[in-house]
Amino acid sequence: MAIDIPRIPLGDWIEGGLTWLTSEYSVVTRAISRVTQTGINGLNDAMMWIPPWALLVIIALLCWKAAGLRLGIGAALGLALIWNLGLWDPMIETLTLVVIATLVAVVIALPVGIAAALSERLYKTIMPVLDFMQTMPAFVYLIPAIPFFGIGSVSAIFATVIFSMPPAIRFTTLGIRQVPVELIEAADAYGATSRQKLFKVQLPLSLPTVMAGINQTIMLALSMVVIAAMIGADGLGSEVWRAIQRLRPGDGFEAGIAVVILAMLLDRLTQSLRKTRKS
Repeated sequence: MAIDIPRIPLGDWIEGGLTWLTSEYSVVTRAISRVTQTGINGLNDAMMWIPPWALLVIIALLCWKAAGLRLGIGAALGLALIWNLGLWDPMIETLTLVVIATLVAVVIALPVGIAAALSERLYKTIMPVLDFMQTMPAFVYLIPAIPFFGIGSVSAIFATVIFSMPPAIRFTTLGIRQVPVELIEAADAYGATSRQKLFKVQLPLSLPTVMAGINQTIMLALSMVVIAAMIGADGLGSEVWRAIQRLRPGDGFEAGIAVVILAMLLDRLTQSLRKTRKS
């Protein structure tokens, strides 16, 4: 005889919680939405104001200075291809979303990672939360973004920050915890305060690991920004989504290639910064 086990209304609880949050804190979400949209528009307009050829040269020179002539030439050729395909404006829109989302994620993640590294109790509390955040399918993060901020780029930023933040927290915590105990004991022997140990010993030595976390955050932010085209985010993701809706695989592959080029440039740049800090 089958036992009829009552179903736990987990989905109803989550919907009720989201409804309560959006109704009680609508003023806060609207204020955040206005500020974020202003930042998106400002950065996007600033990069759009620069002629494509000039921005191409600036980025190529930056890549050359940071990682050598090979990356500089590759950046120039890749960006020239994006420009030739007519995807320059969507690429700028995608880059704007990635930059803002990464900055917000890093500003939140670094203090949390430092606190988790210095507090064993917080470390044990936050690790399961990060496991949950990293194993949750990316599309799920789009669901709560819509009731909070509506359709558009602000919701994309919200979902991208949540999705891309865990690596920065993990790597910051890992880097600080991997600082040799002997160096911490030497700092204690010289009478260093906790603040001095953190800013003069632990953070400088853990900087390469922290930069690796930021690199992963940028890559995750780029992938999420592309997915966020489903909720109205502009950029290369919207070009891919439009190609899918219109059954135009050629256009979709062109936008996908542009995403790959942008991802490679961001990855190589952050890796070069990591190597510079490590040396």
